[in-house]
Amino acid sequence: MRTQLSDVGKIKAIAKLFENTEYINEKTILLSEKGECCTCSKILLEGVDFDLVYNPLKHLGYKAALYAIGDIYAKFYSPLSLYVNLGLSSRFCYEDVEEFWKGILAAAKEHSIKHLSLDLNPSVNGMCISISACGVQSKGVLEKLPGSKSMDLLCLSDNIGAAYMGLHVLEREKVAFDNNDKHQPDLSKYKYILESYLSPQIRANTLERFIEAGIYPSKGYFITKGLGASVLQLTIDTGLGAKVYIDKIPISSETFAMAQEIDMDVITAAMNGGDDYKFMFTIPIEKHEKFRKDFQDYDIIGHLAKPEVGAALVTPEGNELTIKAQGY
Repeated sequence: MRTQLSDVGKIKAIAKLFENTEYINEKTILLSEKGECCTCSKILLEGVDFDLVYNPLKHLGYKAALYAIGDIYAKFYSPLSLYVNLGLSSRFCYEDVEEFWKGILAAAKEHSIKHLSLDLNPSVNGMCISISACGVQSKGVLEKLPGSKSMDLLCLSDNIGAAYMGLHVLEREKVAFDNNDKHQPDLSKYKYILESYLSPQIRANTLERFIEAGIYPSKGYFITKGLGASVLQLTIDTGLGAKVYIDKIPISSETFAMAQEIDMDVITAAMNGGDDYKFMFTIPIEKHEKFRKDFQDYDIIGHLAKPEVGAALVTPEGNELTIKAQGY
């Protein structure tokens, strides 16, 4: 059964979506007693950032929430609130919005979001997702974050490039289905890269681990537009150079296999692909041994350098290639 949103009405539809959840639809919150705060706003457009042919609405809602939450974590703040504004064309029914909202709620509960807001608006073309997050952190913690300096370590929370390879699988199968609607592909061997794209994960204890270990990053980035874009932004933000070593970039065997299958350079996928949903933190060099011990699931891929180095990708032979990334 499909219920037209016009039959329910905007106000009633939003009220129903908040029923039997722990949230109320909060438009504004007071932060004066919460500590220092930061905000992050994102927009996702159908046909550009996602395709509903192969993106389940619940997974899309979950992924959209993480898109904003991840940037809050990267700035070393704890996420506190999410504000969601959906633009919807007439082809979307109430049940579609309900399914999307289930994903938002799952992410909100998993990451201890305290305040949640939703608004619905008409759209001429498809779905538009505008999502903002707010995070808080104590002044005491923020004062411990060091300034960036040459030789700070560049550290990645997990392997990259898998989501981009997963997107290639989905796009290929979409074309095959368009040519033959009886096409039933076996995607079992692509499970890891498909999950990396459709349903990425972020550890909810990301900041707690650093604080408990007494290791404070000088900078943090949430990688969604490729590693190259994040490294370039790092050099802009710090005024320093950065070196990334090709043989240190973590890439899964499934990503390698798919890159070979479509004859793509896997490093290109890692540097310029998107939707990795991984963190890159810069760690003071003097914390190297402790970081190696307490964060064995992270990979050290390079370090900050003198400004004249720029953003460089270092080959195993020692050659330095200039990193170029459009970031979209």
